[in-house]
Amino acid sequence: MKIAVCLKRVPDTESRFAIAADGTSIDPTGLKYDMSDFDGYALEVALRLNEQQGPGETVVISMGADGTPEILRKALSIGADRGVHLTCEAIPADGLAVARALAAALQDQTWDLILFGRNATDTGAGTVGAMTATLLDLPCVTAVSWLEIIEGKGTAHRELEGVTETVTFPLPAVLTIDEGIARPRLPSLKGIMAAKKKPIESRPAALGNARVTVEKMELPPERTGGRIVGEGADAVPELVRLLREEAKAF
Repeated sequence: MKIAVCLKRVPDTESRFAIAADGTSIDPTGLKYDMSDFDGYALEVALRLNEQQGPGETVVISMGADGTPEILRKALSIGADRGVHLTCEAIPADGLAVARALAAALQDQTWDLILFGRNATDTGAGTVGAMTATLLDLPCVTAVSWLEIIEGKGTAHRELEGVTETVTFPLPAVLTIDEGIARPRLPSLKGIMAAKKKPIESRPAALGNARVTVEKMELPPERTGGRIVGEGADAVPELVRLLREEAKAF
């Protein structure tokens, strides 16, 4: 199978964040970056499919500035065959602009599957995969928690509230992968050495005009200190009153 996996370089979620001087972006000073968590699941699914289905190719694609090849190289060390870096100064907030650039890069080849993470851990939007599928006129299944591919057809599970939805689809298709489907593997020393010889193609991202922009970004307010309302069972009525009247919890 020929599988493309779209990765996004995002700040480590355990980093301490600050707003940049422009007021519309995160200050990158001191931040560590990695591939988005859900994208790691998508990569693992692609690698397992090609291991199970026989010889194939797993291609990783990522958009961004100078640090992006580090994420691609990590994916190559995990087992991907080659990488594509779509260069741009910054990834726009407009998911459709990102989808257009990815669709332009993907449409010149024939793929069995195009995989995304369910959403990016920095924006949480979850729109780019479905938009890319629409632009490429391919079927799309989102938030896939289980997947089986047999003889050019796929079956996927999606976890909804209280139920599991089963979806069947033909190939080629676009899928967004949810957590829990597979445990992502880590780079090995052998993989890291092999990744140095694997190719990464670089080309400009065909972004076009972004119609969605960030006007202002703010950190959430600092939490106020807690207070002790009493001890033992005698404190329960006052705690319930505070939760109802002040916290508006119910």
